[in-house]
Amino acid sequence: MKNVDQFIVVFVIFVASIFSVSDSWSSGGSNDMEYSKRLIEKIPDRFVPPEGYQRKQVALNSFANYLRHLHLKPIGSKVLYYNGEVKPNDEVYAAVVDLPIGRKDLHQCADAVMRLRADYLYAQKRYQDIHFNFTNGFRVDYSEYIKGKRIVVQGNKTYWKQSVSPSNTSYDFNRYKEQIYMYAGTLSLSKELVPVKIEDMQIGDVFIQGGSPGHAVIVVDMVENASGEKMFMLAQSYMPAQEIQILENPTHPGISPWYPLEGWVDLYTPEWNFIDEDLKRFPEE
Repeated sequence: MKNVDQFIVVFVIFVASIFSVSDSWSSGGSNDMEYSKRLIEKIPDRFVPPEGYQRKQVALNSFANYLRHLHLKPIGSKVLYYNGEVKPNDEVYAAVVDLPIGRKDLHQCADAVMRLRADYLYAQKRYQDIHFNFTNGFRVDYSEYIKGKRIVVQGNKTYWKQSVSPSNTSYDFNRYKEQIYMYAGTLSLSKELVPVKIEDMQIGDVFIQGGSPGHAVIVVDMVENASGEKMFMLAQSYMPAQEIQILENPTHPGISPWYPLEGWVDLYTPEWNFIDEDLKRFPEE
């Protein structure tokens, strides 16, 4: 009888421990399946097309597909600044992209656009295509960086110097991007991109105004109806450095975060306004 009682006690403790572990992995009472699904939620999982519209198929390895499938933080998440403080959501953003931004005040608007482009190319192992210009016009190729060369900036003079052994790790890549963030911006990026007509918009195109300050937002998804009418979705970072966010549409809240392409006048986003001449695209390599 004593052995039976001991067995019952052990069994109860075992069962309790299972539920305890389950609770520790859940969030707010959600079960493990819901939690796992939440971890991998992407833009199409969160935002369905408006009625009558559907997403057009894009190439699997394209920049468009990469942007469309950005991971999102859980519903209700707030945008965090680089220092961990919260950016209030005064109808600015509909979702937060789940990407780390570091602890320096570097990851701002143009930086986020360049970061997304660089991350895509890095994932494709297209290292030779990763390059951006500093504001002074100096071209910074990642293919040079992985050779162990580092950039020296002395006043208005900028040059490469062999400094370390060749290496191509995620640490190297992040250090490279940080230097881009420091010395490039909307002014330099706007000169690198090529103009695009509004009616030819594609995922990956950028609305950008170069200046101090300037601003840039990037098209991360598009949908189309049977009549060929299109809508698009935008993402941005901002000042001070902050997580990338999916923008609300303040002009058409009923379809937010989608923006209609037809009936174009000007683009009013929550924190900046653009005109059609501001739409540009990364040139093909």
